Amino acid sequence: MPKMKTHKGAKKRFSVTGTGKVRRLKAYKSHILTKKSAKRKRNLRRPAIVEPNGDVLRIKRLIQA
Repeated sequence: MPKMKTHKGAKKRFSVTGTGKVRRLKAYKSHILTKKSAKRKRNLRRPAIVEPNGDVLRIKRLIQA
């Protein structure tokens, strides 16, 4: 069976930390920013960790092929 290929879309959206957690960027930061508060926009800048009971295994399988 051939090797699994890396999912390029997932590779651009997710990264794995040194401890093995999956890091993702937050949504709602691209447009209609005038009605969002500065605090909300500032918090959207920071990356988030994918919840362990979510799609972590699926994401890791896609990006570590």
